[in-house]
Amino acid sequence: MVTTSFEDFYEVPNLNFDISKLRNDLEKVLKDKKFNSPGVTHFGAISINRIPNDESSIKGNNIRGRYWTIADESGEEVSRDKIIDESKYTQLVPEFENTYFKEVYQTLGKRFKLGRVRLLLKEPRSTLSWHKDPECRLHVPIITNKGCSMVIENVAKHLPADGKVWITNNTKYHNFFNGGEQARIHLVACVLESPFRS
Repeated sequence: MVTTSFEDFYEVPNLNFDISKLRNDLEKVLKDKKFNSPGVTHFGAISINRIPNDESSIKGNNIRGRYWTIADESGEEVSRDKIIDESKYTQLVPEFENTYFKEVYQTLGKRFKLGRVRLLLKEPRSTLSWHKDPECRLHVPIITNKGCSMVIENVAKHLPADGKVWITNNTKYHNFFNGGEQARIHLVACVLESPFRS
């Protein structure tokens, strides 16, 4: 019998956000801001925090950051993009000042050492590349569907939009796919201190 292990998916205990408030304020934010697509198809990002007073820290490749991938049949690992000093991302982007996202950001910041915090869009019927990141990721799913799953190595898990907070071990090879017919949007933060055993 094969058992599935979710040890690379950590559900944060005693932490839950109001999904209705997140969705309402997401709707307000999307009236003024559009998802940036930093050279990745079917993927978009809106930055929630930035390097203090540095508008360039939330543009271009700074939205994406360093990752490693196995791009072809050679099996050779290659690095993409530049290293980002995640610890410098300490200022809320002004457009989020009067939203529920500010409370969420502050609450998460008290519990975890955070880097960049973004709203990430995965378009319907699409997937991310098979890759690994320098650090773990915290997820608060806001809009999702049963066709969405994160795959870490060979284990797939659906993260429901119920206000719960997850940390995923993105230092291992993974991807995210949206097999549904609606956009998937998560609040995603880089977590600079891993809850996972090495």
